Order: sequence, then structure tokens, then C-alpha cells
Amino acid sequence: MKTEDVLKPVVEQAIRDGYRLIDSATVYRNEQVLGNILKQIFDDPSFGVQRHDLFITSKLSPQNQGYDACYKAVNDSLERFGLDYFDLYLIHWPGTAKKKLSDPVNQENRMGSYRALETLYREGKVRHIGVSNYTARHLEYLLDHCEIKPHVHQFELHPRLVQQDILTLCDKHQIQIQAYSSLGEGKLLTDEDVLNVVKQRDTAQVLLRWAIQHGWAVIPKSSSPDRVSSNAKIISIELSDEDIANLDNIHTVKPERFCWDPTDVY
Repeated sequence: MKTEDVLKPVVEQAIRDGYRLIDSATVYRNEQVLGNILKQIFDDPSFGVQRHDLFITSKLSPQNQGYDACYKAVNDSLERFGLDYFDLYLIHWPGTAKKKLSDPVNQENRMGSYRALETLYREGKVRHIGVSNYTARHLEYLLDHCEIKPHVHQFELHPRLVQQDILTLCDKHQIQIQAYSSLGEGKLLTDEDVLNVVKQRDTAQVLLRWAIQHGWAVIPKSSSPDRVSSNAKIISIELSDEDIANLDNIHTVKPERFCWDPTDVY
């Protein structure tokens, strides 16, 4: 099945259910397909949305770290999407492809990439800039050397992994926290400690609502239009203070990371 055949019904359902944020990345290899789907949606009056109604994000591949490579990569992504600007563009990973995690060039390259994002921000090609998968150490270095503070930090965040040092730093500098892997790559849907809090409710909805009530943005992914519709219902539910506290406590018993670990990137 072609990528468009998989994505189109999901994206269309999301738009009809009120989703307005589209999250992509160069490494997902779906920018052009998404751009084609969105153009069809903009041309179809039954959806009632245009470009300015959406918040579209993409992210830099680790292969394109460094000022010149990043600057070109963003423009290439815009061309694939068929857009004049991104609402948000992130450095996807603090390291550089094919470099050892301990190589100091990682720090040099990601700063070069961020300088390129600052230039693109001033040019109006990206309206917000930020990072993804940075540790607190990476973020502190960036804040000490950047001219424009990152607007968003997107990182793995769920009841099994609450990175308090990053949360504190983002709160201090008013950086919007955006959680990914909110369902722990699906593993939290059957996690006994999570289910003890969820009880008879929809587990995915509870996990997403936990993040929302903390003030964190979420970007759940799904290949199922029905699940997309179900996730949209988190706007109308509310977790109790006890629910929040119990979910908050899970990582203190058994912390677990399910995705990329940037800890050792220089």
C-alpha cells in the first residue's frame, strides 16, 4: 500500500475532528505526500480549512547538521511540502549522522544548524524554531549561545519517563514543552501501573489528557482514523488530582525510555 493511501484517510479524519497541528520530519519521508494531501484538503470546501488554519511542523535530519546543510534542508522541505513557510521547525536530534556520540563536532554542528534556523526565522520561512531530543545539558548550552530562544522543545515524555531537569529548564525559559511517545510506543497501553489508574476508561485518552493537564502539547500518531477520532475526545475529559498524582508517581518506581536516548551525545 502506498504511503498516501495510508496517510490520506487519517489526515482527512484528523482535520474533520478538529486537529490543526501536522507534525512531520525529513526522516519520516512523508513531506511530499503530506503536502499533496493538504493541497487536496485546501481545495475541498467541505473541510473548511486553508493553510493559515494549520500549524505545520517539520524537523531536521541528523544527516543535515551544520549551517549550510540545515539552511538548504529547510528550503528543500518547504519545496516538498509545497509551502512558503513552516509554523515550526525543529532540530530533530542533537547529534550528527555517522559521527560518534562523543565527537565534539556534534555540538559545533547543531549550533550551526540553530544559527541557520535563526536566519530562516528572520527571513519568515519558519515562524517558530526549536529542538527535539535535547538533554538539559544540550539545552543549557544552546540558551547560553543563541540569539533567539527556542520556542519549543519536543522530547519523550510519559508517565514512565518524566525528565524533570528538562521540564524545569523549559518552564524557566518559557519554552513550550511538546511530548512525543505519549503512549510509550504502545507499551503503556498494557502497563499494569497505568491500567491501575485508568480503570474502565480509554487508556490512550487518559495518557494524553495527563500531559495536557500538565500544560504540555501532545502529538499522538496513529494509522487508524477511528483512533484519531477517539484521541480527539481528550478535550472533553478531565482527570482528577488523584489521577494526575498517581500517574506522576509511576516513573519514580520504574523509569523507562522507549525511544532515542541522547544522553551520551556530546
